[in-house]
Amino acid sequence: MTGTARPSDSRSGDASAASPLDADSLVVENLTVARGGRDVLRDVTLTVPRGEITALLGPNGAGKSSLVLAVAGILPARSGAVRVGGTGLLGLTPDQVRMHGVAVVPEGHRVLQSLTVSDNLRVAAGRMTKDEEAAGRERVLDLLPELRDLLDRPAGKLSGGQQQMVALAQAVVDPPEFLVIDELSLGLAPVVVRRLVPTLSQIAAAGVGVLLIEQFTSVALSLSTTAGVLVRGRLRLVERAEVLRSRPELIHEAYLAGPAA
Repeated sequence: MTGTARPSDSRSGDASAASPLDADSLVVENLTVARGGRDVLRDVTLTVPRGEITALLGPNGAGKSSLVLAVAGILPARSGAVRVGGTGLLGLTPDQVRMHGVAVVPEGHRVLQSLTVSDNLRVAAGRMTKDEEAAGRERVLDLLPELRDLLDRPAGKLSGGQQQMVALAQAVVDPPEFLVIDELSLGLAPVVVRRLVPTLSQIAAAGVGVLLIEQFTSVALSLSTTAGVLVRGRLRLVERAEVLRSRPELIHEAYLAGPAA
């Protein structure tokens, strides 16, 4: 199965032709992105429904981070569309993308190193009222209780796993409709990854659509409803995670696929 994260769906590039599913989804459609004079993503189409985790697997250099940066409004696209509920996001600034309900956790545990954990959360809640901020802070501290004892500590003094928790808390303190996470497990000890897995499930269960970019198959398939494989800039396979768990050879075949036309 190839080309879209929702089997049997077909879509035009016109937002006015969006299907009912699109109205409650983050849609990446026929997205092509160039970096350094060459295409690093070619005609990628994904649908991320609210309340589900959609995983995107792929080797280093597959174009996964380029997709994240394009969705976030950091990297321009050469063609295609990114939509939330029929509203196009391409060409918007990162702040505007966030205002449309899409929060991004970039690769590398990016936090404001010199600020305390508390101030990191305060900056992320900048558009909220004081009451909303207080409620959002309590919600993320219930979600990640380890952070309660770290609120007065500079984020740059935390471990990699703790910084990843702060980055995740920043993304959801102002509740998004969609959350894009680039390489959740990168550089983290297995025990930390196991700790974060149920947190992502809780976030999705609250109605947030999650696009999880992940290099490790076991992590991705343990969390997701649907998973795709991106190889050399093209989406080679999309299938239900339960199918891929029972037939891992499908992922192996997708990784080994030759160049697409």
